[in-house]
Amino acid sequence: MTILSIVESLADISAAQWNALAGDINPFIQYEFLLAFETGQCLHPYGWQPKYFLIHSSESNELIGAMPAYEKTNSYGEFVFDWAWADAYQRSGLNYYPKLIIAIPYSPCQGPRILAKDNNQEIKTTLIKFALDFSDKNNYSSTHWLFNLPDDSNVLKKHLQLQRFDYQFHWTNQNYTNFDDFLSQLTSKKRKNIKQERRKVSDQNIQIRTFNGAELNQQQWKKIYYFYQITFMKKSGTATLSLDFFKAIAQQILVVFAYNNEEEVAGAICIIGKDTLYGRHWGCFEEYDGLHFEVCYYTGIEYCIKHGFKTFEPGAQGEHKISRGFLPVKTRSAHRVVHAEFNQVLKQHLQQEALAMEEYGKQLIASSPFKKAPESGI
Repeated sequence: MTILSIVESLADISAAQWNALAGDINPFIQYEFLLAFETGQCLHPYGWQPKYFLIHSSESNELIGAMPAYEKTNSYGEFVFDWAWADAYQRSGLNYYPKLIIAIPYSPCQGPRILAKDNNQEIKTTLIKFALDFSDKNNYSSTHWLFNLPDDSNVLKKHLQLQRFDYQFHWTNQNYTNFDDFLSQLTSKKRKNIKQERRKVSDQNIQIRTFNGAELNQQQWKKIYYFYQITFMKKSGTATLSLDFFKAIAQQILVVFAYNNEEEVAGAICIIGKDTLYGRHWGCFEEYDGLHFEVCYYTGIEYCIKHGFKTFEPGAQGEHKISRGFLPVKTRSAHRVVHAEFNQVLKQHLQQEALAMEEYGKQLIASSPFKKAPESGI
């Protein structure tokens, strides 16, 4: 027998039990990372209301299933764009919000979304039905699982009609010994372009240094947080992640600083997984030729080679990443829209979208910079 429940704070859950399900591969699904959103005040002020779905064994009280879910009153910070869906609802006199999403806030990184002991499929199915029933009882317009792993996507297909995919661009470590070894696998033109970009940075008297978040002093924290904020300021956006959030996950952070005359002029924040580096945020005081590529891409590649990481995910979107060694990888989402007519319209739309995306994927693969391309994720 099992007990189903929902809590609105991870503080009400045992960290050890949650992490026993989450594992140590993906940092975003781990207890400490998710709790940092709460303690850092990154959720409620911006329309995220946590709803953690839980399944306990009634005999042992062991946590055997869990999902991080959020009631949303907007679509910010999700990276699977449904603004057009919301607009269509509004124009029809319907409310699209609130909705329910199963995702990691502000993180377009695929990973586990449906946690189950021993990867038990029956437990996963129970969690999916639990979320859909809860959504119906609370009159949510829709339920969404975002950036799912292929295994979870296969389970979700049995219960949700709307499947969607997009592409990101990831770098894969082919057991390279150093950066030059990686470059040797590229066509001569792409190899030359990358060398020129890196040379431009050094010619501008820029030095690059990396730090683990746990190594930063207070002045460095202020600088990297300012770089994070300034990018949103330039785009009239909102920097929703607090300095307290970043400090809470300091050991999982890689900070890349660019220096000119010993002054930090740019910086990037990456998240460190067990075998994957995730590029997340970047900012600069002023523009330097080629600096974005050096700080956000090439330094990360060097870090992965040095530390034996398998993959570098530099963030959402950006076809320009292909020429720098990042190949297309599918990202997946699954959706259930309650309104029958809208559900049917969206189903037809997503079928057409999928055909167009498949053709787009073929074009992306054809743009590979490798002499012999590694296997892509599409």
